[in-house]
Amino acid sequence: MELTNQEQQQYNRHLILNEIGELGQLKLKQAKVLVIGAGGLGCPILQYLSAAGVGTIGIIDHDTIDQSNLQRQVLYSHDDIGKFKAEVAANKLSGLNPFVNFEIYLQRLTSEIAIDLFSRYDIIVDGSDNFPTRYLVNDAAVLTDKPVVFGSIFKFEGQVSVFNYKNGPTYRCLYPNAPQPNEVPNCSEIGVLGVLPGIIGSLQANEVLKIICGIGEVLFGKLLTYNALTMQQMILGFQRNEAIQITSLYADYEFFCGLAKSSLEITKDELEKNLERYNLLDVREDYERAQYHIGGQHIPLRELADRVDEVFQDKDLVVYCKAGVRSNMAIDIIRNKGFTSQLLNLKGGLTTL
Repeated sequence: MELTNQEQQQYNRHLILNEIGELGQLKLKQAKVLVIGAGGLGCPILQYLSAAGVGTIGIIDHDTIDQSNLQRQVLYSHDDIGKFKAEVAANKLSGLNPFVNFEIYLQRLTSEIAIDLFSRYDIIVDGSDNFPTRYLVNDAAVLTDKPVVFGSIFKFEGQVSVFNYKNGPTYRCLYPNAPQPNEVPNCSEIGVLGVLPGIIGSLQANEVLKIICGIGEVLFGKLLTYNALTMQQMILGFQRNEAIQITSLYADYEFFCGLAKSSLEITKDELEKNLERYNLLDVREDYERAQYHIGGQHIPLRELADRVDEVFQDKDLVVYCKAGVRSNMAIDIIRNKGFTSQLLNLKGGLTTL
């Protein structure tokens, strides 16, 4: 395999680096990398891996572009709203680098497909935003012997590490157990500084390039933490836990993380068909309520424990928020106060409307 004249022009700044050169660029061209998620972290990861000339890039993401994504997912525009992220990303990045082959999977990563999918790639990059996917990615990578370049973001802070690299520590060595349900809200519930995923995603892309080219010190057995408000960074070391043995995948990682069926759910369509049967309770903040709501009572989650006696009990109650997390927490609060009517969570929250 050789670089064409056009590729040599495209990658000139790599070729003149002694640490990369033509041999390193050929390694990039031959590499196959799977990126989990094309959202906040996925966008910068995909942009820089594409620009660097990684030969084959897989993108798995079942989500579509929402206007609220544009604050941080700078690969997309208003014209892309409603379209599949993976498709839009591949189309746009093909314009950036036509020498890259993109493989698109418009589906959710599940236990049924993970092993076969991971087997097709050299490196897995985790740009997911939820614990069930992170544990699934880790376990499938261990079973297929693939390194995972991990990143996570929360408000103003981020983390980066490389797991399962050269028999090094895995995600479970650092986080053996998932947090309690609703203990850690996601970005749609708590917010995130727009530039943060760009920083963390770029660091993830950097680790991928180092692994492929065999340069620098790969961040395995180490966790890099970054604070965007203070600009402080720390690198914390951790060891492989030999007691942790992964021999198969769980059938349901949401159940493993304690997220499955924590409350009864109702879909948007079911609610619309039987709206007269239910009272509604909105547990979002005041500013969210002012922007859009579907009616019913409004008691912010932070006030609910003190105001639960105000909740109407003459009908079954549907509780809603933006994404279904806070409403699930609200149901636990209401149930513990002895509420007698049936409690249902609006599945997926208002993001489904």
